[in-house]
Amino acid sequence: MENRNKNNSRPQARPMGRGHSMMRATGPKAKNFKGTLKKLIKYLSVYKYSIFVVVIFAIISSAFSIIGPKLLGNITTKIFSGVMKMISGSKDTIDFVYIKKITLILVGLYGLSTIFSYFQRYIMAGVSMKVSYNMRQNISKKINRIPLKYFDGTNHGEVLSRITNDVDTVSRTLSQSLSQIITSVATVIGVLIMMFSISPLMTLVALLILPLSMVLVMQVVKRSQKLFKKQQDYLGHINGHIEEIYSSHLIVKAYNGEEKSLVKFDTMNEELYDSAWKSQFLSSLMMPMMNIIGNIGYVAVAVLGGFLAAIGRISVGDIQAFIQYVRNFTQPMAQIANISNVLQQTVAASERVFEFLEEKEKVEFVSGNAQSTLKEKYDKNASSISKTSKGRVSFKNVHFGYSEDKIIINDFSADIKEGEKIAIVGPTGAGKTTMVKLLMRYYDVNSGSILIDGVNVKDMSRKELRTKLGMVLQDTWLYNTSIMENIRYGRLDASDEEVIEAAKKSHVDTFVNMLPDGYNMILNEDTNNISQGQKQLITIARVMLNNPNILILDEATSSVDTRTEVQIQASMDRLMHGKTSFIIAHRLSTIRDADLILVMNNGDIVEQGNHSELLSRNGFYATLYNSQFEHVS
Repeated sequence: MENRNKNNSRPQARPMGRGHSMMRATGPKAKNFKGTLKKLIKYLSVYKYSIFVVVIFAIISSAFSIIGPKLLGNITTKIFSGVMKMISGSKDTIDFVYIKKITLILVGLYGLSTIFSYFQRYIMAGVSMKVSYNMRQNISKKINRIPLKYFDGTNHGEVLSRITNDVDTVSRTLSQSLSQIITSVATVIGVLIMMFSISPLMTLVALLILPLSMVLVMQVVKRSQKLFKKQQDYLGHINGHIEEIYSSHLIVKAYNGEEKSLVKFDTMNEELYDSAWKSQFLSSLMMPMMNIIGNIGYVAVAVLGGFLAAIGRISVGDIQAFIQYVRNFTQPMAQIANISNVLQQTVAASERVFEFLEEKEKVEFVSGNAQSTLKEKYDKNASSISKTSKGRVSFKNVHFGYSEDKIIINDFSADIKEGEKIAIVGPTGAGKTTMVKLLMRYYDVNSGSILIDGVNVKDMSRKELRTKLGMVLQDTWLYNTSIMENIRYGRLDASDEEVIEAAKKSHVDTFVNMLPDGYNMILNEDTNNISQGQKQLITIARVMLNNPNILILDEATSSVDTRTEVQIQASMDRLMHGKTSFIIAHRLSTIRDADLILVMNNGDIVEQGNHSELLSRNGFYATLYNSQFEHVS
């Protein structure tokens, strides 16, 4: 079959195991960071009230935990003061009543902080799951609205990656990193306020470490990003290679390709290893560097604090509290720096999802001008077609190409009367299957028109059009469900009795009762637990159940044995009686009784007529027909 799929590359495999989480955490930067971030915020606006509650809870949780060091400092000051009085010979001792009171307050504050933190994460987890659910649902709906031309030029693995990896990245960031960002920002602001309340001078000294830490962080991020991108690329390559070898292992073994595949795998694995360890090493340097810088800040704060305490400008407990605040300040700053990298990946993932959701959709009505006129025309045509459709088909000056610069159907015209049996023949690449795709409106013609019972197919909805068409191809479209449900796919509201009747007409019933569970037998994922011929019979039964006005058969019996082919042909003859039938034929002996044979070559009809007429002309058809009976010496 020609022109069936312009993209023969296999879908890229989903990353597995540890690589999956690694890939989600890293990746390329967004092309339009600000624009995509606005779209993501708009997408999240539906949950603005939930996010607002999360922000409030995060602030309250941070506030309760921030007060803790100050109260601990007060306890230290009280203990220090009591000890000093005891040393000086005073009768006053340590005020344990005050310490007990502050301790109970601390337990309450930290408990409330934990509770608010729990509810904050609980609500955010719900929001993230809803966002990922809606994204996947929108992508699923979008797939059905995107023209097939998009998939001709897009790797199937790319689409799968947007549904799985990219949506997972967004979901994980919302449930974890977003909460952490809110908490970290609230902590930084709160700690800064508390530090200024203790000592503005010591706060300014502590803040001097920020420029140095930010410079180091930016240098690490700048270098690691390139390696992270390379790591992601090779992770995708290696998983794609594994999936391809796994799904085609019989071909690999048949042609002794094991060694070649292993060499290719080792090469990609070495590149992945090299980029992965370098990126992880650079990324792991961030926290130690922040700790070193933080320790320098502690030394400066301790020296200055000791001096201020000696001159009575600050208490010992305040020094302890301030040192804790310095630690609480540098830690969320490091978290924010680390999360900024994750945020970039999240925006990049969101961008890929939004790019797909914004792809140009197939136009339902394209031949008129005003939308209201088109809808009115469709309603009229739909009603007419539903009641009086007979199967007259006309191709008028049809031009089409999968790309505009390469037209493969040139000025195709033909009039087919209702009930006629039309055979389309020609060499591979002549455009036979492409004509069927145009009739089904998988693609719209570049120019010209296709009419069914005088109505342009562009004035019909695709759903209404395809209810009048039934198609059986060489490829068997079966699914991981029961044989009964696979046949019922032809008409979803059909009863079990109607399904079985269609199965009997297509001779499925002759073998299905010998299978385990009969009609309820589940076909496996690869549908290889029945033979190729049996699969073809099931697809034929599906069309018989649909009982369409127009039949399209593309070598429908090519996978069955000669005896079964005779039986199927008799059943198909009964099904085709009174219906317009298009038969794409490679074995010309099977279409000798066709009412009209269209001979195609390079996108044009070069001859047309019945079998006898075409043979008598001794032209292109005669050459094709006779070549099938020539014996090569």
